[in-house]
Amino acid sequence: MVPVHVHTTIAAPREEVFDFLADLAYRPAWCDHFISDFRLAHPKSDGAGAAARYRLGAPRYKPWVETQIVEADRPRRLMERTRGGRSNRSRGEVIFDLSRQGRHLTRVELTIWSEAGTARERLLERLGARPWVRRQAKNSLERLRAVFEERPDDPLARATVAGWEPQKAPRFGLELAGQPPVHTGSGERASSG
Repeated sequence: MVPVHVHTTIAAPREEVFDFLADLAYRPAWCDHFISDFRLAHPKSDGAGAAARYRLGAPRYKPWVETQIVEADRPRRLMERTRGGRSNRSRGEVIFDLSRQGRHLTRVELTIWSEAGTARERLLERLGARPWVRRQAKNSLERLRAVFEERPDDPLARATVAGWEPQKAPRFGLELAGQPPVHTGSGERASSG
C-alpha cells in the first residue's frame, strides 16, 4: 500500500507528547475507535522493545496485528514494525515524527505503510483500505490532541498484559509499587525486613 501521511499540531511540549506515544499501554486511550482486544506482549510497555497485539476493525476484514517499537529517538522519532494478517505475512511500519512548532506546540506527523502478504489482502487494499486507514489515523491524531489539550476528567484507558499478575513482577525484573527489588544470588526472593 502507498504510505498514508497525516499530521496534527498539539499544544504540549514535544517531550511530553513523545513519552505518551512511546508508552504502548496508552494506545487504547486514543485508538480504540478502530482497534480492539489490545494487549501488551510484556510488562515493559514503553521505549524500544515494547510490543503489543490487537485486532484491527477494518470493514470486511478483522486481522490480528502485532506491533513492536524498534526505534525510539526521544523526542524526535518513534518507529514501530508491524506484522499481521494470515500467518503474519503482512508487514508494515508506523512512524511518528515530532517537531517543535513553537514554545509549547508540537507537530505530530504519522506515516503508516504496509505490504499485503496474501492475494486476499491485496484485493482488500484495492477496494478501499487506504482511505479507511487515512480516516482512522486522522481521527486518532485528533483524539491524541484532545488528550493533551482538553485533559479528560476520567483516567485514560491503559492496556495490560493478558494474564498479568502483579505478584509475578520480580520474575520479569520489575518492581512492585512501593517495594524495592530484593533478590538473592540463588534466584529466590529474600525478605526485605
